[in-house]
Amino acid sequence: MTSTTASKTRRRIGAGWLALVAALAVVGLIGTTLVFGGWTPRDALEPGSPAPEGTRALVRVLEQQGVRVVIARDRATAERELAAAPATLVLRDAPMLSDAGLARLAAEARDVVLIEPRSRSLDLLVNGSSLADVVEERPVDPSCDVPAARAAGPSRVGELYRPGDGVTGCYPAEGGFGVLVRENGEGTTAALDGLSVLTNRALPLDGNAAVAVGLLGRSPTLVWYVPSPADADTGTAVPTLGDLTPPWVTPAMVLLLVAGLTAAVWRGRRFGPLVAERLPVTVRVSETTEGRARLYAASGDADHALNELRRAARRRLVRLLGLSARTPAQQVADAVAERLGADRAVVRGILIDDSPRTDRELVAASDRLRDLETSVRATLRTERTPR
Repeated sequence: MTSTTASKTRRRIGAGWLALVAALAVVGLIGTTLVFGGWTPRDALEPGSPAPEGTRALVRVLEQQGVRVVIARDRATAERELAAAPATLVLRDAPMLSDAGLARLAAEARDVVLIEPRSRSLDLLVNGSSLADVVEERPVDPSCDVPAARAAGPSRVGELYRPGDGVTGCYPAEGGFGVLVRENGEGTTAALDGLSVLTNRALPLDGNAAVAVGLLGRSPTLVWYVPSPADADTGTAVPTLGDLTPPWVTPAMVLLLVAGLTAAVWRGRRFGPLVAERLPVTVRVSETTEGRARLYAASGDADHALNELRRAARRRLVRLLGLSARTPAQQVADAVAERLGADRAVVRGILIDDSPRTDRELVAASDRLRDLETSVRATLRTERTPR
């Protein structure tokens, strides 16, 4: 092997190992993210986002209605704005807050609107309400006496909720309600599926905009709280996917990564560079043919041997007669019989039907095949000979 070839071989091996290491690093990163971290849709229900799942359009509509919208990206700002004047608190799911912290924050607002309610917040803030089913988005009549819903008319539902004691349910569908409203003195606590009603995509549909403005625009000030991990109460942390999965998942994923790396090293190992080696002998084609003939003779399968001869003869006859390579054997036999003016049954027997039982009959059938092919060639030469 020349030095140039060896150098190319080493480069190919090096590139292969680099690709393998990169692939394992990507798999490890994905596994680590799944086990120890998590992610959420970046723009979902984000008040400053113009994306389809954002809610900037609703913020602009509320501002045009004279509502002062404050986007609080930390708990301290939200509490300060709520203490300044009666306001509506828009609250997403905030798993980093303890039950006491969540209840304290909600108590500082006159009205509370849960736009991403989970089981805990529904139970804690909406008097024992709970999650129900999820249905395909469709418009539903309000069927309740809540002023905002009655004025809006049909609106979209997606996630459904079961009302607790003293809670009014609006927009009923399949055993649940799309909106829950609880009266608490002068204020209210409402829950709805923000993704189906409040987003830039959903706001123009049916009565979604009217429902959103009716529930979120009750006070001169609206505090839109965007929870942050830094707002976690002492001893409370945001649960990761690793916290929510069974304990055996982490060691199982680590074991799979180690097993994959071990298998890659095992299967990718080489005992030095590949060496080109010249074959010690050259086998002639005739020897291969003779070897196959001896195998046929040893097996005593005359019928199979004749079929091989017939297939080869039919291929040659197809070329001689200008037929398609896909022409069935019966049609080839008929074409040969027509060319020679012979009996079709006889020609079919030679090319298809006859079945030899002994080696002597096999030799005779082989001779008939050869004679048939020779006769066809002779008729073709006669046609081409000028007169």
